[in-house]
Amino acid sequence: MALRVGVIGVGYLGRHHARIYAGLDDADLVAVADGDAARADEMAGMYHCRAFERYADLLPLCDAVSIVTPTTTHYRVAMDCLAAGKDILIEKPITENLAEAKEIVDTADRKGLILQVGHLERYNPGIVAAADMIEQPWFIESERLSPFLGRGIDVDVTLDLMIHDIDIVIGLVRSRLMDIRAVGACVITEKIDVAKAWLEFENGCRALITASRLAPEKKRELKVFQKDSFISIDYQNQEVKRYFKTGTEIAFDLIKPESREPLKEELSDFVRCVRERRRPKVSGAEAMDALDVALRISALLNSSRV
Repeated sequence: MALRVGVIGVGYLGRHHARIYAGLDDADLVAVADGDAARADEMAGMYHCRAFERYADLLPLCDAVSIVTPTTTHYRVAMDCLAAGKDILIEKPITENLAEAKEIVDTADRKGLILQVGHLERYNPGIVAAADMIEQPWFIESERLSPFLGRGIDVDVTLDLMIHDIDIVIGLVRSRLMDIRAVGACVITEKIDVAKAWLEFENGCRALITASRLAPEKKRELKVFQKDSFISIDYQNQEVKRYFKTGTEIAFDLIKPESREPLKEELSDFVRCVRERRRPKVSGAEAMDALDVALRISALLNSSRV
């Protein structure tokens, strides 16, 4: 029997959750909910499911839900869903503060419910392909640049964009974070719009992470430097280049894994985790680790604002 799923919030990203669930063989998209009733009706008509303006009305119909609402609403919506006994996938960041995140994680654990957080770059074919090549990083550099889209501006760019790369870096380094330095600025919103963070880990690895929502064009790249090689991962083109020394020259291998949509991989995995009752790749614990670092960077930046 297909898993009955619902999507709460069908704006820019939520509509893609609805599209993907509607196409999965082992899931049945039964309902969508959005405060914009016309938008909910549009999605429901497109994917032949029910539409609600109030997400509470959707819950009795579902086994599991995606929460794709503004970050500032994640806590309230997630707690209501957990209270109703529903397995949940929350888009990143899990919440806007650690206290709320911990309460969500603890509640899901206590009730034996699946909690997955939408750090979808974990499912990017480039990251998956590069994982076996990365042994002991010495230095990591990431750039995540985006044109201004007018969404996600309820939080700093650290929580909107940078948190993706924070999660990836933490997962690759696997060492205690010792120091953070950061620079950034508010430019066209009241939140931090552009930021750079320097992270130093106990094992000696360092990382430079850049995020901006004011760039002229989109760029998503991660470079990992280690003994005898460095690896460049292009998130957008889903390809990996491994550079290495051969004689007196530098050569590289190009790895082009099978193209897959990371969000579809993520939602398919969520459905499997719910059906098999297993721990997600990005559980509440991993999400809290990334949130903690992102909030510490934001605190540094906001403390220096004039």
